[in-house]
Amino acid sequence: MPDDQRGAPTPPPPRRRIQAPQDFVAGLGLMALAAFALWASADVPAGRLGSPGPGLLPRAIAVLLGLTGAALVAGSFLWKGDPLARLSLRGPLFVVLGVIGFALTVRSPGLVVAGPLVVMVGGAASPETRYRELAVFAVVITAFCVGLFRYVLHLPVPILVLPGLVTI
Repeated sequence: MPDDQRGAPTPPPPRRRIQAPQDFVAGLGLMALAAFALWASADVPAGRLGSPGPGLLPRAIAVLLGLTGAALVAGSFLWKGDPLARLSLRGPLFVVLGVIGFALTVRSPGLVVAGPLVVMVGGAASPETRYRELAVFAVVITAFCVGLFRYVLHLPVPILVLPGLVTI
């Protein structure tokens, strides 16, 4: 080590330490989720901006999610933040179950089943959930999604599929 003018060794430069561990872990989680979404949507055609395909929105959201995660990770080295809190599995468990339920039901029974299912299961992630309000929200957001995806974006999303009875 080089000596300073008095002959004492100079200390090494301080290492960069994580100042906000909770932001760091959250950022890594968002980046992992974005990477999974990009991988999962790789075989879905994206189309173009003038003619978007079913993979454009998921990929755009995944990229934005990954950039947000990277910003959280970078910021965790620069600014003080909260320490890691005790991990509760209730939230992540119900959110993952909601996503899996949506993925399994969006094609066969359709969006009118998958939409409320994901909202109700995902809403159970919070212990403060009021299920009547959540049910109203599920119906409203599903109607909005049907209008957006089917009639505004003209995407071939199955709305309701009851084999032998009705296919919308």
